[in-house]
Amino acid sequence: MNTPMNLRVRSLTALALLITGLLITDHSVHSAEKLNVLFIATDDWRPEIACYGAKGMITPNVDKLAAGAVRFDRAYCQFPLCNPSRTSLLTGRYPTTTGVMDNTVDFRKAHPDWVSLPQHFKDNGYFAGATGKIFHGSMDDPKAWSEVRRAVVPAGHGIKPPPGWQPAKPGPGGKKVRQDPALSDRIVVMDGDGEDHPDFYAAQNGIAMIEEKKDQPFFIAVGFTKPHSPPTAPKRFFDMHDAAKIELPPDFATRPAAPVGFPKASIPARSGDLFINRDASPDDARKMIQAYRASASWTDWNIGRVLDALDRLGLAEKTLVVFWGDHGYHLGEKGKWSKHASLFEVGARVPLVVRLPKTAGNGKVSPRTVEFVDLFPTLAELCALPQPAGLEGQSFAALLRDPQAAWEHPAFTVSAANGYGHAVRTERWRYAEYEGGNGGAMLFDEQADPHEMKNLAADPAHTAVVAEMKALLRQLPPRR
Repeated sequence: MNTPMNLRVRSLTALALLITGLLITDHSVHSAEKLNVLFIATDDWRPEIACYGAKGMITPNVDKLAAGAVRFDRAYCQFPLCNPSRTSLLTGRYPTTTGVMDNTVDFRKAHPDWVSLPQHFKDNGYFAGATGKIFHGSMDDPKAWSEVRRAVVPAGHGIKPPPGWQPAKPGPGGKKVRQDPALSDRIVVMDGDGEDHPDFYAAQNGIAMIEEKKDQPFFIAVGFTKPHSPPTAPKRFFDMHDAAKIELPPDFATRPAAPVGFPKASIPARSGDLFINRDASPDDARKMIQAYRASASWTDWNIGRVLDALDRLGLAEKTLVVFWGDHGYHLGEKGKWSKHASLFEVGARVPLVVRLPKTAGNGKVSPRTVEFVDLFPTLAELCALPQPAGLEGQSFAALLRDPQAAWEHPAFTVSAANGYGHAVRTERWRYAEYEGGNGGAMLFDEQADPHEMKNLAADPAHTAVVAEMKALLRQLPPRR
């Protein structure tokens, strides 16, 4: 009998079924079935990727991922150095809050009560597994993981130190000084598929964990150390890139130096990582960029192996994939190599690709300005987890549904390697200042001057813009 009570029960049941159906269909908000997370990290890989428009790059696997995902064209790290950047991303807090400003400070010792990103997933019923480099070096977070699998090269393999290479030795005042070997000794060419390097086994471990944990919710982090120096890849990846055809950046210089009108602190006088303490001729620079690209292409190949496992096991439909590089990188821009102390666009801009299953945002590009501290709250929202207290980023889950959605949040980057400096980036402008402005400032119109050739900070016509950017910088939490 269709009594009012029965009709009401039927209506409520129908409504519940409708809501459940919507939740199952739209993985971008909440899902009745927990989404897995595959978290792919790379080291020193700026957006030197074909899908980002990098000319001459061969990166078919990241390109394929981006074709089914949202690619963020304006994504930024919080610090242009491994440990501070990764700590910021994995805790959801700015470096000024973490206090991690170099590669020696362990955040877990400084903040024993904080909950890290993988720990949050583990605490909420996920298997949290890691292989390769996720946190920096030996400073892993013991509270974060259900299991850690070291990317160990088996006996009989392994890269020997290049000829002439000597470890750092104590110099004046006890500071270690690294000898600069020949250019050829800074590039590592491997045989086979790269079985001599840990990154090959990071991919193997990632695949094995996915296979073993396929029937339970997982957060699996796979970290690759390349293309961090020395650039390393099997020979066939070098053969993909012709050094003679590489175009040097328009602001290339053989020696690092702040251009006229730029703060002295903006470019350290010492070359780092790739050309240590010496100049880089145009020919040598092309060879080194070739090696960097080969290393990136090999990293792309390893990433493809892991992504293929998701497809083979039928997990792509319920796995959220995040691909990121930990900071930007100079490849001869303004004579600088590496990343230390850079508050320029190439030092702070990072690749970030997020793929959600069954979303309308797939295969699109977001021009909105996002930053690494945003990832923690975003992943928590997407996987229907509670938001931990103390996070300083903003969830950009809405941008995965509509990459063009309104978004008013700037991105902040901090550096402390050459005096304290901090920068803010909006969709049009980049502003940086050193020692609160006492060490100089930089303002760039990124639309008109993407290579940052003209510093507008002292231009009277841009006084209002400088004031606006200074006001934004005050939103960055103060140093603790």
